[in-house]
Amino acid sequence: MPTASSTTTSGRLLSLLSLLQVRRDWPGVLLASRLGVSERTVRRDVDRLRELGYPVQAVKGPEGGYRLEAGDRLPPLLFDEEQAVALAVALRIAAGTGADIEEAAARALATVRQVMPARLRQRVDALEIAAAGPGGAPRVGADVLLALSAAVRAREEVRFDYEPPSGAAEPVPPRRVRPHHLVVRSGRWYLVGWDAEREDWRTYRADRMRLRVPNGPRFTPREIPGGDVAAFLSARFKGSAGADAWPCRGEVVLDLPVTQVAPFAGDGVVEELAPGRTRLVTGSWSWAALAASLARFDAEIEVIGPPDLRAAFAALARRAARAAGG
Repeated sequence: MPTASSTTTSGRLLSLLSLLQVRRDWPGVLLASRLGVSERTVRRDVDRLRELGYPVQAVKGPEGGYRLEAGDRLPPLLFDEEQAVALAVALRIAAGTGADIEEAAARALATVRQVMPARLRQRVDALEIAAAGPGGAPRVGADVLLALSAAVRAREEVRFDYEPPSGAAEPVPPRRVRPHHLVVRSGRWYLVGWDAEREDWRTYRADRMRLRVPNGPRFTPREIPGGDVAAFLSARFKGSAGADAWPCRGEVVLDLPVTQVAPFAGDGVVEELAPGRTRLVTGSWSWAALAASLARFDAEIEVIGPPDLRAAFAALARRAARAAGG
């Protein structure tokens, strides 16, 4: 049965560990003051933490002190209540990130939940979170993501084989890319980097990459166009080589109430002109795609402009007529 003295010591060790986790260096005299003990007691408590596997290092200097370093194994961690709940929420939504870590996240969540006080377990269990990632999205191994992230930080060129899209006639030769950003979009992970051979920025799906080791030489990074990787990637997905905007943008009036147009307008601009009449300004990567996306509203459409959109509707009508005749 634990004594009052051992309980006090255990509580003080937890307090000491909590302090060491929130600040890099702690002078010994300041730790003693915060814990209400002598510096000698602090030294004994530090030795106990070391015996438990925490890599607490002595810091040299006029005041002396201690620092919690990274070790070669993972010791028990200490979280406050807000951190514990935030960790549980993050583990619950891990399945929607596109990283192949669902099983590990589930085991980690079970471990965290097991040691939570009852009131925190009730808060976590009340969370009804479902992964909203796209169904069937390919998963990416955590080892691949960690290796790419490390290459971005170290500014080392990566070498990899790249799986071509379905239906490609010839295999894609090995690539050499200077990685700049690793980003996730709609449940898929992408590497954005500079391809020196092609002298252009390229985007690669991480699930199609088969990394080669070792990495290539170090490089001096260049600034991504526009300086914002999110805007750059969004523009590339819109088919734009410059600003984050659709290369084909048109204006129409639909014989529909604004309430039936707005939910399907995406990033378009919707304006009610009259009851049952809605103005829509929107874009796409091609005029044919824009005309087809507008035709899905199944209503009368008045094209305000530009002429390219009218021409696309005409071509779409001819195609539809041939399909109907067949």
